[in-house]
Amino acid sequence: MSASGIRALVVDDEQLARDRLVGFLAGLDGVTITGQAGDGVAALQMIEKERPDLVFLDVQMPGMDGFEVLRALRQPLPHVVFATAYDEYAIRAFEVGAVDYLLKPFARARVEEAVGRVRSRLGADRSGPDLEGLLRRLEEQRRVYVSQVPVHSGKRILIVPVLDVLWFGVEYRLVYAHTAERAFMTNYTLRELEERLDPTLFFRAHKSSLVNLRHVKEIVPWFGGRYKLVMRDQTASEVALSRAQARELRARLRW
Repeated sequence: MSASGIRALVVDDEQLARDRLVGFLAGLDGVTITGQAGDGVAALQMIEKERPDLVFLDVQMPGMDGFEVLRALRQPLPHVVFATAYDEYAIRAFEVGAVDYLLKPFARARVEEAVGRVRSRLGADRSGPDLEGLLRRLEEQRRVYVSQVPVHSGKRILIVPVLDVLWFGVEYRLVYAHTAERAFMTNYTLRELEERLDPTLFFRAHKSSLVNLRHVKEIVPWFGGRYKLVMRDQTASEVALSRAQARELRARLRW
Protein backbone atom coordinates (compact mmCIF):
# COMPACT_ATOMS: atom_id res chain seq x y z
CA MET A 1 0.00 0.00 0.00
CA SER A 2 1.44 3.32 -1.03
CA ALA A 3 1.68 6.33 1.26
CA SER A 4 -1.28 7.84 -0.55
CA GLY A 5 -3.51 4.87 0.27
CA ILE A 6 -4.96 1.99 -1.76
CA ARG A 7 -4.37 1.98 -5.50
CA ALA A 8 -7.28 0.10 -7.09
CA LEU A 9 -8.04 -1.25 -10.55
CA VAL A 10 -11.58 -2.09 -11.71
CA VAL A 11 -12.10 -4.93 -14.22
CA ASP A 12 -15.53 -5.75 -15.62
CA ASP A 13 -16.86 -6.26 -19.14
CA GLU A 14 -20.04 -4.33 -18.29
CA GLN A 15 -19.65 -0.56 -18.52
CA LEU A 16 -22.55 0.09 -16.14
CA ALA A 17 -21.03 -2.23 -13.52
CA ARG A 18 -17.66 -0.46 -13.80
CA ASP A 19 -19.25 2.98 -13.53
CA ARG A 20 -21.24 1.99 -10.45
CA LEU A 21 -18.22 0.48 -8.71
CA VAL A 22 -15.93 3.39 -9.60
CA GLY A 23 -18.55 5.81 -8.31
CA PHE A 24 -18.66 4.05 -4.93
CA LEU A 25 -14.86 3.86 -4.70
CA ALA A 26 -14.46 7.55 -5.56
CA GLY A 27 -16.35 8.42 -2.41
CA LEU A 28 -13.93 6.54 -0.13
CA ASP A 29 -10.96 8.24 1.50
CA GLY A 30 -7.57 6.83 0.66
CA VAL A 31 -8.66 4.98 -2.49
CA THR A 32 -7.22 5.96 -5.87
CA ILE A 33 -8.50 4.45 -9.10
CA THR A 34 -5.49 3.62 -11.26
CA GLY A 35 -7.56 2.48 -14.22
CA GLN A 36 -10.38 0.40 -15.67
CA ALA A 37 -10.38 -2.61 -17.98
CA GLY A 38 -13.25 -4.13 -19.94
CA ASP A 39 -11.72 -7.54 -20.64
CA GLY A 40 -9.15 -9.96 -19.29
CA VAL A 41 -6.37 -9.18 -21.76
CA ALA A 42 -6.53 -5.45 -21.05
CA ALA A 43 -6.73 -6.20 -17.33
CA LEU A 44 -3.58 -8.31 -17.39
CA GLN A 45 -1.63 -5.62 -19.24
CA MET A 46 -2.86 -2.89 -16.91
CA ILE A 47 -2.13 -4.86 -13.74
CA GLU A 48 1.41 -5.61 -14.90
CA LYS A 49 1.95 -1.93 -15.73
CA GLU A 50 0.25 -0.21 -12.79
CA ARG A 51 0.93 -2.78 -10.05
CA PRO A 52 -2.21 -1.84 -8.06
CA ASP A 53 -2.69 -2.88 -4.44
CA LEU A 54 -6.23 -4.06 -5.15
CA VAL A 55 -8.10 -5.40 -8.18
CA PHE A 56 -11.86 -5.65 -8.40
CA LEU A 57 -12.05 -8.56 -10.84
CA ASP A 58 -15.08 -9.84 -12.71
CA VAL A 59 -15.24 -13.65 -12.74
CA GLN A 60 -16.93 -14.13 -16.10
CA MET A 61 -15.59 -12.19 -19.08
CA PRO A 62 -15.30 -13.05 -22.77
CA GLY A 63 -11.90 -13.97 -24.18
CA MET A 64 -9.94 -14.20 -20.94
CA ASP A 65 -11.89 -14.67 -17.72
CA GLY A 66 -10.92 -13.84 -14.15
CA PHE A 67 -9.39 -17.27 -13.54
CA GLU A 68 -7.07 -16.95 -16.51
CA VAL A 69 -6.06 -13.43 -15.51
CA LEU A 70 -4.99 -14.66 -12.06
CA ARG A 71 -3.05 -17.58 -13.49
CA ALA A 72 -1.16 -15.30 -15.85
CA LEU A 73 -0.11 -12.71 -13.24
CA ARG A 74 3.47 -12.46 -12.01
CA GLN A 75 4.47 -12.01 -8.37
CA PRO A 76 3.84 -9.96 -6.34
CA LEU A 77 0.11 -10.49 -6.71
CA PRO A 78 -2.44 -7.79 -5.92
CA HIS A 79 -5.23 -8.36 -3.44
CA VAL A 80 -8.37 -9.41 -5.28
CA VAL A 81 -12.06 -8.75 -4.64
CA PHE A 82 -14.25 -10.73 -7.00
CA ALA A 83 -17.24 -9.18 -8.66
CA THR A 84 -19.71 -11.83 -9.68
CA ALA A 85 -23.30 -12.58 -10.57
CA TYR A 86 -23.08 -15.94 -8.76
CA ASP A 87 -25.54 -16.41 -5.92
CA GLU A 88 -24.34 -16.91 -2.34
CA TYR A 89 -24.76 -20.68 -2.42
CA ALA A 90 -22.51 -21.16 -5.45
CA ILE A 91 -19.82 -18.85 -4.15
CA ARG A 92 -19.29 -20.41 -0.72
CA ALA A 93 -16.62 -22.77 -2.08
CA PHE A 94 -14.11 -19.96 -2.48
CA GLU A 95 -15.42 -17.33 -0.05
CA VAL A 96 -12.73 -18.14 2.51
CA GLY A 97 -9.85 -17.83 0.05
CA ALA A 98 -10.75 -14.46 -1.45
CA VAL A 99 -10.31 -11.13 0.30
CA ASP A 100 -13.99 -10.61 -0.41
CA TYR A 101 -16.58 -10.83 -3.17
CA LEU A 102 -19.28 -8.51 -4.43
CA LEU A 103 -22.55 -9.75 -5.81
CA LYS A 104 -24.08 -7.82 -8.66
CA PRO A 105 -25.73 -5.36 -8.54
CA PHE A 106 -23.17 -3.77 -6.20
CA ALA A 107 -24.29 -2.11 -2.98
CA ARG A 108 -22.36 0.83 -1.53
CA ALA A 109 -22.15 -0.72 1.94
CA ARG A 110 -20.64 -3.95 0.57
CA VAL A 111 -18.05 -2.04 -1.46
CA GLU A 112 -17.02 -0.12 1.66
CA GLU A 113 -16.84 -3.37 3.66
CA ALA A 114 -14.66 -5.01 0.99
CA VAL A 115 -12.25 -2.07 0.97
CA GLY A 116 -12.10 -2.24 4.76
CA ARG A 117 -11.06 -5.89 4.60
CA VAL A 118 -8.37 -5.04 2.08
CA ARG A 119 -7.04 -2.26 4.32
CA SER A 120 -6.71 -4.76 7.16
CA ARG A 121 -4.84 -7.27 5.04
CA LEU A 122 -2.54 -4.67 3.53
CA GLY A 123 -1.67 -3.47 6.99
CA ALA A 124 -0.95 -6.97 8.27
CA ASP A 125 0.81 -8.48 5.25
CA ARG A 126 2.96 -6.34 2.99
CA SER A 127 4.23 -9.34 1.01
CA GLY A 128 0.97 -9.71 -0.89
CA PRO A 129 -1.57 -12.56 -0.88
CA ASP A 130 -1.06 -16.21 -1.67
CA LEU A 131 -3.80 -17.01 -4.18
CA GLU A 132 -2.96 -20.67 -4.75
CA GLY A 133 -5.81 -21.88 -2.54
CA LEU A 134 -8.18 -19.37 -4.08
CA LEU A 135 -7.34 -20.50 -7.60
CA ARG A 136 -8.02 -24.09 -6.61
CA ARG A 137 -11.44 -23.16 -5.26
CA LEU A 138 -12.24 -21.08 -8.30
CA GLU A 139 -11.32 -23.97 -10.58
CA GLU A 140 -13.79 -26.14 -8.68
CA GLN A 141 -16.48 -23.62 -9.55
CA ARG A 142 -15.64 -24.06 -13.23
CA ARG A 143 -16.37 -27.79 -13.08
CA VAL A 144 -18.65 -28.83 -15.89
CA TYR A 145 -21.48 -30.97 -14.58
CA VAL A 146 -23.07 -33.68 -16.69
CA SER A 147 -26.24 -32.76 -18.56
CA GLN A 148 -27.19 -36.32 -19.59
CA VAL A 149 -27.00 -39.76 -18.02
CA PRO A 150 -27.07 -43.19 -19.70
CA VAL A 151 -29.81 -45.52 -18.42
CA HIS A 152 -30.90 -49.05 -19.22
CA SER A 153 -34.17 -49.98 -20.89
CA GLY A 154 -34.09 -53.69 -21.54
CA LYS A 155 -31.13 -54.27 -23.86
CA ARG A 156 -31.08 -50.65 -24.97
CA ILE A 157 -29.08 -47.83 -23.45
CA LEU A 158 -30.96 -44.54 -23.49
CA ILE A 159 -29.50 -41.10 -22.92
CA VAL A 160 -31.71 -39.10 -20.56
CA PRO A 161 -31.30 -35.34 -19.90
CA VAL A 162 -30.72 -34.80 -16.18
CA LEU A 163 -33.36 -32.06 -16.21
CA ASP A 164 -35.92 -34.76 -16.98
CA VAL A 165 -34.97 -36.80 -13.92
CA LEU A 166 -37.22 -36.17 -10.91
CA TRP A 167 -34.99 -38.05 -8.52
CA PHE A 168 -32.40 -40.80 -8.29
CA GLY A 169 -33.21 -43.51 -5.77
CA VAL A 170 -31.57 -46.67 -4.43
CA GLU A 171 -33.58 -49.88 -4.70
CA TYR A 172 -31.99 -53.22 -3.83
CA ARG A 173 -28.51 -51.66 -4.11
CA LEU A 174 -29.19 -50.38 -7.62
CA VAL A 175 -29.72 -46.72 -8.49
CA TYR A 176 -32.74 -45.84 -10.61
CA ALA A 177 -33.40 -42.58 -12.44
CA HIS A 178 -37.07 -41.70 -11.96
CA THR A 179 -38.63 -39.68 -14.77
CA ALA A 180 -42.23 -38.68 -15.42
CA GLU A 181 -42.41 -41.67 -17.79
CA ARG A 182 -40.88 -44.44 -15.65
CA ALA A 183 -37.83 -45.50 -13.63
CA PHE A 184 -34.63 -46.53 -15.42
CA MET A 185 -31.73 -48.46 -13.99
CA THR A 186 -28.30 -46.81 -14.03
CA ASN A 187 -24.75 -48.02 -13.42
CA TYR A 188 -23.97 -45.20 -10.98
CA THR A 189 -23.84 -45.01 -7.20
CA LEU A 190 -25.48 -42.01 -5.52
CA ARG A 191 -22.05 -40.75 -4.49
CA GLU A 192 -20.87 -40.80 -8.11
CA LEU A 193 -23.98 -38.92 -9.18
CA GLU A 194 -23.47 -36.30 -6.49
CA GLU A 195 -20.01 -35.64 -7.86
CA ARG A 196 -21.26 -35.37 -11.45
CA LEU A 197 -24.49 -33.42 -10.99
CA ASP A 198 -24.93 -29.70 -10.36
CA PRO A 199 -25.36 -29.32 -6.55
CA THR A 200 -27.55 -26.25 -7.03
CA LEU A 201 -30.02 -28.51 -8.85
CA PHE A 202 -29.80 -31.90 -7.15
CA PHE A 203 -30.19 -32.27 -3.38
CA ARG A 204 -29.42 -35.30 -1.19
CA ALA A 205 -32.82 -35.67 0.46
CA HIS A 206 -32.00 -38.97 2.11
CA LYS A 207 -29.16 -41.49 2.18
CA SER A 208 -31.03 -43.37 -0.55
CA SER A 209 -32.22 -40.50 -2.77
CA LEU A 210 -30.97 -37.52 -4.75
CA VAL A 211 -33.77 -35.14 -5.73
CA ASN A 212 -34.07 -32.63 -8.57
CA LEU A 213 -35.34 -29.52 -6.75
CA ARG A 214 -36.95 -28.18 -9.91
CA HIS A 215 -39.41 -31.05 -9.80
CA VAL A 216 -40.41 -30.69 -6.13
CA LYS A 217 -44.00 -29.53 -5.87
CA GLU A 218 -44.58 -29.62 -2.13
CA ILE A 219 -42.90 -30.31 1.22
CA VAL A 220 -45.28 -32.27 3.46
CA PRO A 221 -44.79 -32.84 7.22
CA TRP A 222 -44.51 -36.50 8.20
CA PHE A 223 -44.21 -38.31 11.50
CA GLY A 224 -41.17 -38.10 13.77
CA GLY A 225 -40.23 -34.59 12.67
CA ARG A 226 -39.57 -35.77 9.15
CA TYR A 227 -40.98 -34.63 5.83
CA LYS A 228 -41.89 -35.94 2.40
CA LEU A 229 -41.17 -34.26 -0.91
CA VAL A 230 -44.09 -34.42 -3.34
CA MET A 231 -42.88 -34.47 -6.93
CA ARG A 232 -44.36 -32.84 -10.03
CA ASP A 233 -45.44 -35.99 -11.84
CA GLN A 234 -48.92 -37.32 -12.59
CA THR A 235 -48.91 -39.67 -9.61
CA ALA A 236 -47.53 -37.04 -7.18
CA SER A 237 -44.70 -39.38 -6.18
CA GLU A 238 -43.30 -38.93 -2.68
CA VAL A 239 -39.64 -39.00 -1.64
CA ALA A 240 -38.62 -39.19 2.02
CA LEU A 241 -36.67 -36.26 3.47
CA SER A 242 -34.56 -37.16 6.48
CA ARG A 243 -34.60 -34.95 9.56
CA ALA A 244 -30.97 -33.91 9.10
CA GLN A 245 -31.51 -33.07 5.44
CA ALA A 246 -34.76 -31.28 6.27
CA ARG A 247 -32.75 -28.81 8.36
CA GLU A 248 -30.33 -28.25 5.51
CA LEU A 249 -33.10 -27.82 2.95
CA ARG A 250 -34.94 -25.44 5.28
CA ALA A 251 -31.83 -23.27 5.56
CA ARG A 252 -31.31 -23.40 1.83
CA LEU A 253 -34.86 -22.63 0.72
CA ARG A 254 -35.79 -20.58 3.82
CA TRP A 255 -39.15 -22.26 4.41
